[in-house]
Amino acid sequence: MGLKAIDLLEINEWDVPRRYGLICSMGYAGGGDIPSAMNRTANHEKIEQAFRKNIPLAAKAGVPNVITFSGNRAGMSDDEGAKNTIAGLNRVKKIAEDNGVTVCLELLNSKVDHHDYMCDHTAWGVRVMEAVNSPRVKLLYDIYHMQIMEGDLIRTIQQNIRWLGHFHTGGVPGRHELDNTQEVHWDAVMRGIAETNYSGYVAHEFVPARDPLTSLHEAVDLCDV
Repeated sequence: MGLKAIDLLEINEWDVPRRYGLICSMGYAGGGDIPSAMNRTANHEKIEQAFRKNIPLAAKAGVPNVITFSGNRAGMSDDEGAKNTIAGLNRVKKIAEDNGVTVCLELLNSKVDHHDYMCDHTAWGVRVMEAVNSPRVKLLYDIYHMQIMEGDLIRTIQQNIRWLGHFHTGGVPGRHELDNTQEVHWDAVMRGIAETNYSGYVAHEFVPARDPLTSLHEAVDLCDV
């Protein structure tokens, strides 16, 4: 299919893709989980220690990106959460910089899939990125999630590309196949990304309802511009 990598593997799985001429393009490395991560200072020490141990392992394994999350609001204001997330990312950015690995903070929707998640709009994520200001701390722009939350995909991507380190796809609605029955014009979005000279990965994080390899092949063809 021309695929180069696979996303979201645990540390003990990072070597598996290499047996097949692939890499892990986004790894789990102890960056917290979706409801509880960077927006609470109580989590910072644990995340920092995990990254201090695991980011060098990612570099050694050729894993270019590791994932982290904001966490849920749980009554916290977005301003406080941004302040805390900035502080947490500032604690780990030098580890990432020293090892040539990028920490990616994921944008997720809070409307359908991850209720109360804080990093649910690009503007909030960019505000955090601008404050941290590291070439090794970026946003994971999930096209599925951001179509649900805000739309305006191509313009948002192009205006903020310097802060975006990775992309995910998924059919809207349903998170299933990427095809012409849904509301994202994938060819146009991929061309919009390509126009920025982005050189990272676009990963297909969708949930096929048909034969998985057939669905994946169609998604690859649709997004190959």
